[in-house]
Amino acid sequence: MTRALIVVDVQNDFCEGGSLAVAGGAAVAAAVSERMGGYELVVATRDHHVDPGDHFSDTPDFVHSWPPHCRVGTPGASFHPALDVGPVQAVFSKGEHTAAYSGFEGADPDGVTLRDWLVERRVDGVDVVGIATDHCVRATALDAVRAGFPTVVLTDLCAGVAPDSTARALDELRAAGVEIR
Repeated sequence: MTRALIVVDVQNDFCEGGSLAVAGGAAVAAAVSERMGGYELVVATRDHHVDPGDHFSDTPDFVHSWPPHCRVGTPGASFHPALDVGPVQAVFSKGEHTAAYSGFEGADPDGVTLRDWLVERRVDGVDVVGIATDHCVRATALDAVRAGFPTVVLTDLCAGVAPDSTARALDELRAAGVEIR
């Protein structure tokens, strides 16, 4: 059995001090790094915005529009320094010209999608971790289970924006067949 670890959006702009900071983001970066060694396959996703249109707003609604974040070439788009990227075998960038939440919407530099990368390596299950539980972790886990991968979200390696929205996201994930640990 080959399980892959999908590390979702552990980037500076989503950690303390970033433009869309999530409390606990830096701690998640460090904790994920400590657990990577238990996986044969590790991939990461990243928000990677060039010009995402109305995804950015000076007056964001925090549902469909957000303050500028993870702009290509800025420090905020970089992985958090506490995240050990050495074990990461592929990075899937998403949202260059539009809003994107799921890592399955992204591609590696060669244009290979996350789904295809996992299938090529005969992955038969994924563990999903990262930031934010109630947004991109949620979307990535839902797409993973829809793509046929037995999916687990490891909540001790995630940080959510708010307790209520995180609880709703976890309920939705359970209902979709995602295991929550």
